[in-house]
Amino acid sequence: MLFQRIKPLDQILATAEKKSLKRQLGPIQLTLLGVGAIIGTGIFVLTAQAGQKAGPGMMIAFVIAALVCALAALAYAELAAMIPVAGSAYTYTYGVLGEGLAWVVGWALILEYTIAASTVSVGWSGYVNGKVAALIAFIVITIPAVHEANFHPFLPNGWGSPMGGIGVLGAAASIFFAYVGFDAVSTASEETKNPNRNIPIGLIGSLTVCTIFYLLVGYGAVGAGGSQPMLGPDGLALQPGTPAMAAACKGLHALVCSKEPLAYVLHSLGSDKIGYLVGGAASIALPSVILMMIYGQTRIFFTMSRDGLLPNRLSTVHPRFHTPHILTMITGVFVSLFAAIFPVGLLADITNSGTLFAFMMVAVGVMILRVKQPERPRPFRTPLAWIVCPLAVVGCLLLFVNLSVTAITVFFVWAAVGLVVYYLYGYRKSHLANGTEPS
Repeated sequence: MLFQRIKPLDQILATAEKKSLKRQLGPIQLTLLGVGAIIGTGIFVLTAQAGQKAGPGMMIAFVIAALVCALAALAYAELAAMIPVAGSAYTYTYGVLGEGLAWVVGWALILEYTIAASTVSVGWSGYVNGKVAALIAFIVITIPAVHEANFHPFLPNGWGSPMGGIGVLGAAASIFFAYVGFDAVSTASEETKNPNRNIPIGLIGSLTVCTIFYLLVGYGAVGAGGSQPMLGPDGLALQPGTPAMAAACKGLHALVCSKEPLAYVLHSLGSDKIGYLVGGAASIALPSVILMMIYGQTRIFFTMSRDGLLPNRLSTVHPRFHTPHILTMITGVFVSLFAAIFPVGLLADITNSGTLFAFMMVAVGVMILRVKQPERPRPFRTPLAWIVCPLAVVGCLLLFVNLSVTAITVFFVWAAVGLVVYYLYGYRKSHLANGTEPS
């Protein structure tokens, strides 16, 4: 049943025209939206998590995560240009693989956006308790202070193992969170002027800018501050966010123990004023990331509601602000609850589990449409699609299996709950199944 009820792409576009959002975003705005959604907790906070998992090898983790995201972004760009409506991976899956699987993707994207916003909220609190200009200042100060000795041993925890959550691949699976904000660009398709051109620019542009920043910041943090992991009595690296890790870090000053790792590195170099600037910049920048994640989540829910899979009232558009205001308020409440309950590392891994699944479906969707609808206009074509898309799937799967056992378990439990909700409500209320259209 998951692969039944495929909604034709032309019908998806027609539905969007009947109940749509206002198109007002250009390429620069989209790129900045992507940068605003990407640069946040991943670099300001998760640097410490990555250091504990991979040591200096987190530099490789940044590269691996960036490559996987780049492959997925190329697939996203093709589908976003073909289907320039809200909904992101959910909408693309609906038009290629069917309603049931689309629901699972949309349900999984809750883990990306709602949990991601909660993750950033927790990361923000770490800085409040202690914009791009601060990162530039960090790079300028730390790179001249890099010591080669801080890179040895380079891979203290090795490459890692499936479901271990430790090592370079475990760090890459966590660091992946630092890049996923680019997906928010595709959720803005319905509010973008000339989306066929501007969506690919926003996707690739924001990812490129942020990757350069991340590699420079990561190099400076490792080289100037050191990032050797904390070890347990058995000589193995401790899992970030665990009571054992907290006990080992008690009273110690180390990058892997810090809730504000970039500010910590600057303070250790005697650049207290810039350290406070970075902390202040994070306090200002992270709320914008929270807003971008809430923005993305509400657009997913808006599209699911418009398709009848969620109550129609949820997709009500505010007459003045032209936004789904009811969904925005509901999402904000749940973001606050999750942020108050769970630690940042676990939230990031849970976020990544849903995101990686959605990215895999997008890459698969590109390949299926290339076979089933080869004649359909493609304003942007994924280069070397039959190499790029399979590599995107393999890369996402590799990172998925290197998440923590808890994150993987939460994903499958969440998916099961989602299927129950779908068969109790969405399966019966679907506009596609009932031949109805949103009012």
